[in-house]
Amino acid sequence: MARADDLIDRRSLRRKVSFWRVVAALAVVAAVAVASLLTFDGETGGEEIARVSIEGMITEDHKLLDLLDRLKEDEAVRAVVLRIDSPGGTTVGGEALYEAVRSLAETKPVATEVGTLAASAGYMVAAASDHIVARRTSIVGSIGVLFQYVNASKLLDTVGVEVDSVKSSPIKAEPSPFGPPPPEALQMIDSLIMDTYDWFRDIVRERRQMTAAEIAAVDNAAIFSGRQAIDLKLVDAIGGEEAVRQWLEEEREIPAGLEIVDRKPDSEDGLPFALLEAGSRSLAEALGFDAGILPWSVKAMQLDGLVSLWHPSR
Repeated sequence: MARADDLIDRRSLRRKVSFWRVVAALAVVAAVAVASLLTFDGETGGEEIARVSIEGMITEDHKLLDLLDRLKEDEAVRAVVLRIDSPGGTTVGGEALYEAVRSLAETKPVATEVGTLAASAGYMVAAASDHIVARRTSIVGSIGVLFQYVNASKLLDTVGVEVDSVKSSPIKAEPSPFGPPPPEALQMIDSLIMDTYDWFRDIVRERRQMTAAEIAAVDNAAIFSGRQAIDLKLVDAIGGEEAVRQWLEEEREIPAGLEIVDRKPDSEDGLPFALLEAGSRSLAEALGFDAGILPWSVKAMQLDGLVSLWHPSR
């Protein structure tokens, strides 16, 4: 009987502990939601310099584009600083951000502060701003376009699979993973890549006010340190936040001492997703679920279409 009573007591205790874990997790979620509403979007009510972070893979992020559009109309925002730390991404995403930054720059000063990396589409966005500041060891450049595809024909031969197709044209649905592309398809892809590359190179030349010889020195997809980029006209100054402030105050007459406020895109439900995620993870763990299997744990993304993306060779 004693053992049976002990088992009953232990089960009761476990139920109570689980109950209070759930209560605690829900309290965390509620607290995060309230705090998020109170601090939504980082607005301060007074004049400020808005800082927008552009990090990781660049895609056509409509919420980020909406934020840049809102900053144009925000009278409290005297200037905008783009904090870029990105290896690039899709050319469409870079183009959309480039156009949004140029539109924003028509209404107020926009400067870029490069972190570790602003390459490919990341540099494309930086070039849209009025002034670029980077650290000596920052990486910039990689002016180029990439189109990658998988050729799994050898694998299919190994496993004994043959894929047949009937096409209206040799270039239909090419390149295909089922075999090497025909010459016509390679010509098509080359034309597509070079057209986009010419556009990318031309906007860098225009924005950085380069001569033909100057753009030719950097348009081969090479990367450069911030110190090298000064002489190559890819960067305007060496430094960080203070260098950006100095330019804004001296060249654009922005009042000294204005607070730099981080402004972030809206999340799906109007709350900062990262904070809500933390509370939700706590709830999942309290309920005994593996938080790692939840949808937000999947960080990989697929980049479709042309890509302007730098990555170190292995």
